[in-house]
Amino acid sequence: MNVRPDQLPSTITKKVYPVYMVSGDEPLQQMESLDLIRTFLREQDYSEREVLDVDAQFDWQRLLDAAASMSLFATRRIVELRLPSAKPGRQGSQILKTYLLQPPEDTVLIINAGKIDANAKKSAWFKAIDQQGLVIQCWPVPIEKLGFWLKQRFALRDIAADNEVIAYIAQHVEGNLLAADQEIEKLYLLLGPGKITYADVVETITSQSRYTVFELLDMLLSGNKKRVVKIIAGLKAEGTLPIVVNWALAKDIRLLALVAADMSSAEYKLKRSGVWQSRINLFKSCLSRHRRRTFQLLLKRCSYIDAASKGMIDANVWDEIERLCIRLAGKS
Repeated sequence: MNVRPDQLPSTITKKVYPVYMVSGDEPLQQMESLDLIRTFLREQDYSEREVLDVDAQFDWQRLLDAAASMSLFATRRIVELRLPSAKPGRQGSQILKTYLLQPPEDTVLIINAGKIDANAKKSAWFKAIDQQGLVIQCWPVPIEKLGFWLKQRFALRDIAADNEVIAYIAQHVEGNLLAADQEIEKLYLLLGPGKITYADVVETITSQSRYTVFELLDMLLSGNKKRVVKIIAGLKAEGTLPIVVNWALAKDIRLLALVAADMSSAEYKLKRSGVWQSRINLFKSCLSRHRRRTFQLLLKRCSYIDAASKGMIDANVWDEIERLCIRLAGKS
């Protein structure tokens, strides 16, 4: 059964499924869906949890072994399979089908996966999950629906935001729901519930934040390593979510890689991509220090950090961000 993230709260309480699959490339909805499923299962006495991380060396037999093994305390349990590629391969596909032929009564399987492509949806393993369990696919909110989504999120915290506030936040986060939710949470903590205006928001954001992701990006582009390290430490201390920082890094690095392919039209491409005039020289400075290949490698590293941020890879996310930033602020 396939449901949207916003349908999950009303659907999840109807029954316990043997398998839940949460997939997509929108991290906030994915994390909240997973948290909702885990909370519901804990309420149904699924108190043990075993996590299996799938990588190139993963032995899929471990899933069947986990299903067959007896619970240490004879309790219900959760087996969580983290599948960042959303591609189990030949062995994994067969194991998943075998598992779902007769899923254990005391165990629920949660699959935390990346984006499922069209071919995967036609596969036998995906169809088996869809038939036996609950599939939640998390997609980015279309830009034309972002305003409505923001109003709903403000309403969850009993905040009545005017249209100027909604437009400001929408432009500020550029579709990143995790960043948007973090901004809303900050406003709630600083201003409390009730009606808020654009003037309230601007004054609050300006006065309360000592370090910002946007300052980090500018210092990276200009090559100020010392300031970069200080800002990263500040962002970490202020509780900034690393996945938000990584999203902003990937956005600029992706643009740098695109522009580096043909430096003769660099300024035209930057302007067309919406870069403010005041930042064009910063981008040019960074482009003069690195080749396109470096930007491509750094972009791959952003994907690694993204997976680590979602718990799919065991790594110190802030250390990884700092290493990436030092390299970008340097010269290759």
